[in-house]
Amino acid sequence: MDKVYLDNSATTKPKSEVIEAMMKPLTTTYGNPSSLHSMGEEAEKLIKQARRNLARIIRADGREIIFTSGGTEANNLAIHGTLDTLKRYGNHIITTKVEHSSVLTTLEELEKEGWEVTYLEVDETGKLDLQQLQKVISEDTVLVSIMHVNSEVGTIQPIAEVKEIINKYKDSKLYLHVDGVQALGKIELDVSNSQIDLLSLSSHKIHGPKGVGGLYISEDIRLKPQFSGGGQEMGYRGGTENVPGIVGFGQAAELISGNIKQATDYMQKLKKRLAQGIINNLNGVQINGPELKEGVAHILNLSFRGLKGEVLIHALEDKNVYASTGSACSSQNSDLSHVLQAMGIDDEAMEGAVRFSLSSENTEEEIDYVIDVLTDIVPQLRKIIG
Repeated sequence: MDKVYLDNSATTKPKSEVIEAMMKPLTTTYGNPSSLHSMGEEAEKLIKQARRNLARIIRADGREIIFTSGGTEANNLAIHGTLDTLKRYGNHIITTKVEHSSVLTTLEELEKEGWEVTYLEVDETGKLDLQQLQKVISEDTVLVSIMHVNSEVGTIQPIAEVKEIINKYKDSKLYLHVDGVQALGKIELDVSNSQIDLLSLSSHKIHGPKGVGGLYISEDIRLKPQFSGGGQEMGYRGGTENVPGIVGFGQAAELISGNIKQATDYMQKLKKRLAQGIINNLNGVQINGPELKEGVAHILNLSFRGLKGEVLIHALEDKNVYASTGSACSSQNSDLSHVLQAMGIDDEAMEGAVRFSLSSENTEEEIDYVIDVLTDIVPQLRKIIG
């Protein structure tokens, strides 16, 4: 088989409609959106349409969406912008041990500046401990930052229950920030119903271009901007907008609007086929994270005991199968996964962990090919290593 791409949690292939939409601001409507002439106005119209497209998916108003360079910047703006605004009300932050590196690294730096951070425990499926949240939240807490869908094992966190606990402190200045990068397009998002205050988003996880993301900011929320400049993005992010990237993001959002359930049902079917095919044909394989029907549809994390994940990744690549050992933002590290560690996975299983992440463009034939390849190479590699 030519190529089987199963690393869609790291990035997705831009759809042809996205690439086509991006050509307009690259070739004809290339004016600066801040310019007063007609070419600038046309570029501004394209941004507004993209804003509306993205807002529609998460049940927000377009005026509550600002564009960033990606999910990492969105997370940083949400965290720093909140704390710079609310620091006079308290100095306590709550997150989990299984967050993305852009959140954990930011909070580790803030701890050095005197902020108090509580890292919630998770169970063996990667789900946060709500009882611990109830115990540690206080009037001094100004921010709770939780990843909606875990990028390594696919756990869906109970955001509604988290918000219920937060609401007990509604008289306090306390914001809920949700990293929704892996959730967008994979589960239904309704920021109004869930009362999320801040939601980070990324284009290249939904078949849009890299280098562009978004941050939903509830109309009731005020953040301190982290960039100074010309007042673009409603004053939150100075600098000329990346119009082609924003247009691509908006087009990608438009393509998945109203199609989420159909796409996720299909990916769930593929995930089940892949997991059962591997486990039925190989010994010493375990699923890391929630049960198949409980986790998000596009992520399957498996441990192949007796092997190192990176060895298996390269062996799969030789067969034109592309997967990963975990989050692309931390996979260059030789350390074991902080997510699997927090879940209590033993060292051998962590060393042999591989993440397969699907898209709606994968086929059953590709899944069957991957099963056949693994059934062939895993025993061979174990024999060589053993």
